[in-house]
Amino acid sequence: MYHGPSSNVLSKNAFSQMRAPADASPPAIKAIFFDFDGVLTMDKTGSLTTTRYISQATGIDHTRVKAAFARYNEDLTRGKCTHVEIWDDLCRDMGADIDIAMLERAFSTTALNDEMLTLAKRLRPSFIVGLITDNKQDRMDCLERLHGLSAVFRPIVVSAAVGSTKTDHAIFDHALRLVDVEPRDCIFIDNNARNLVAPREMGIDAIYFGDEERDVPALIRELRRRRVVLAM
Repeated sequence: MYHGPSSNVLSKNAFSQMRAPADASPPAIKAIFFDFDGVLTMDKTGSLTTTRYISQATGIDHTRVKAAFARYNEDLTRGKCTHVEIWDDLCRDMGADIDIAMLERAFSTTALNDEMLTLAKRLRPSFIVGLITDNKQDRMDCLERLHGLSAVFRPIVVSAAVGSTKTDHAIFDHALRLVDVEPRDCIFIDNNARNLVAPREMGIDAIYFGDEERDVPALIRELRRRRVVLAM
């Protein structure tokens, strides 16, 4: 299920069918949530991917492109505005009249981390596997169309749709309500230590994944320490 403005939200009953069966053992992990950029992608942030492409395609200095986008990043990420609404201002700040169609081409250059996607697919038979991301809705819509992310990740919770980022409890509360799972029964994986604070305060087991090392075997060891068994 792709959770966005134009998507149908699956019922809690549908999610309950995806959960691992209960047993008499101590509470076990039922849901594993991944961050997107820097965890499931090769670039540390989506802003880097987007601004680098626009700089290379237009010849505008990358520093200037980054500064133009940075001015609006927080509002875009929290859904307070859209790229369409601010595009003229962005073009002015970059000093060029750029067709907005270039933005989707920039989104589409996002390189996925295939090793991490394979890991997520191996988790799907036994766990709810979701995605919680600080991101722009139009970018995630583009990448859903391109890669069919919702075939692996359900739900996909996007900050711009929720109006909350991962430094807040609200986006995690929203994700937990969608899957009807308690915080202690969840794992969240992110490449930014700052984004691990809020979920840990809530009782979610948060794991740091280094976006430079991209050490997937080490992450698998961390998951196995938490009694997470991967399908072959």
